[in-house]
Amino acid sequence: MTAKERMAIEPQKMPEQDPAVRAHNMREVALGYTPEQAQREATRCLNCPTKPCMQGCPVSVNIPGFLAQATAGDFKGALATIRESSLLPAVCGRVCPQEKQCQNFCTLGKLFKDPEKAVAIGRIERFCADFSAQAGQVGGDEAFNPSSTRPHAKRVAVVGSGPASITCAADCARAGFKVTMFEAFHKPGGVLVYGIPEFRLPKAIVQREIDGLKALGVDVVTDFVVGRTLTLSDMLDDGYDAIFVGTGAGLPKFMGIEGENLVGVFSANEYLTRANLMKAYDEDHVDTPFWHGRRVAVLGGGNVAMDASRMALRLGAEKVYLVYRRSEAEMPARREEMHHAREEGVEFLMLQNAKRVLGDEQGRVKGLECLTYELGEPDASGRRSPVAVPGSEFTLDVDTVVVAVGNGANPLVAATTPGLDVDAKGHVLVDPVTRMTSIPGVFAGGDIVLGAATVILAMGEGRAAAKGMADWLNRNAGEGETK
Repeated sequence: MTAKERMAIEPQKMPEQDPAVRAHNMREVALGYTPEQAQREATRCLNCPTKPCMQGCPVSVNIPGFLAQATAGDFKGALATIRESSLLPAVCGRVCPQEKQCQNFCTLGKLFKDPEKAVAIGRIERFCADFSAQAGQVGGDEAFNPSSTRPHAKRVAVVGSGPASITCAADCARAGFKVTMFEAFHKPGGVLVYGIPEFRLPKAIVQREIDGLKALGVDVVTDFVVGRTLTLSDMLDDGYDAIFVGTGAGLPKFMGIEGENLVGVFSANEYLTRANLMKAYDEDHVDTPFWHGRRVAVLGGGNVAMDASRMALRLGAEKVYLVYRRSEAEMPARREEMHHAREEGVEFLMLQNAKRVLGDEQGRVKGLECLTYELGEPDASGRRSPVAVPGSEFTLDVDTVVVAVGNGANPLVAATTPGLDVDAKGHVLVDPVTRMTSIPGVFAGGDIVLGAATVILAMGEGRAAAKGMADWLNRNAGEGETK
């Protein structure tokens, strides 16, 4: 097929639940491609010799390679190609911002001067992973098999079980190290299970990847809070030869406005953790305490704000406002998530922001006083700075406020580990190549280093740390040391 013929193929639309129906259930919104759609969408790839799409992939997936296999209908082979670089294709295909990464560099999008015309790389990736899983393959495919059959005597501890930790644990296990993963919650998966809602990322998919880790020989220990149950120093004393810290950015930020201590004000972290990990939406089967807001205001403009807004609808809210101090053009959330939220009934209040939360005599939220804003000069992020309009106060009639303005680094490990260097924001400082911290044998990656980032960026950090750990351990192992 010629390039001109490929360019004539229309982008394949992803089937979705009807907005009026899905806003009241927890089933996945996007239903996924059919095999015919996946093959047809992959056929749109122009097979550019320079492979520009790979420039936007933090883990350097061979994108043209797997698209060529998908074009031929070899979806199992396509997944094997993806898994050479990425351990979580079913996850990344759903939640990573491909439009800002691989698809942003797609030649088709550039030729048409329309990013919507880029090859839907993420959707094809998702299809390949789901297709293989439906065929009953353990962990998605045989790529979970270790690349090394010679076990090492060295033991590795992985703290946390989010994307960076999963990737680091898998790579270390493949290299033959004995790996134990420690998770503070009762279920592994990190932000994939407590932060991202079921309707965006079904938890059975995350469990499938955890099962793949276990098939590699990784031991997973839950209800274990490193920094409380044991410190990093304790773990080194107990015989772990290296430790990876991937505890994420789990410290919620608030706005510091009057009324944030009222009953009915939540951080998005707590709100989503109760709903996702603790399944507050399933009242027939769980007893998770939950505040069922009737009129909800969500403060923020990122993906977490979108998740909280859409979750509020599914928990029975009659009205949900998304309050953001800049315009829609400056919002960091994915366009797709914004589109879905609007379709489902979330009302976007742009260029507005909370001034104070109003309470009643019982100390419960009864309203939100807001200010109107206008855009000034660009700030350090390149976005135009919001400037309050004097005298523009107005009040929203709400009984619930969810604050989704970002998260800071989890402070527990740093606070309980003397000698662990962190920056002013609490992010762990690491060597940019090896990812080793200021403590020999202790490595770190993901959001605890980068700040809140994407799943695929966290995976790249975990991969880099695993390589740094393996090099360091092998240098200290002695030639031929085995168990």
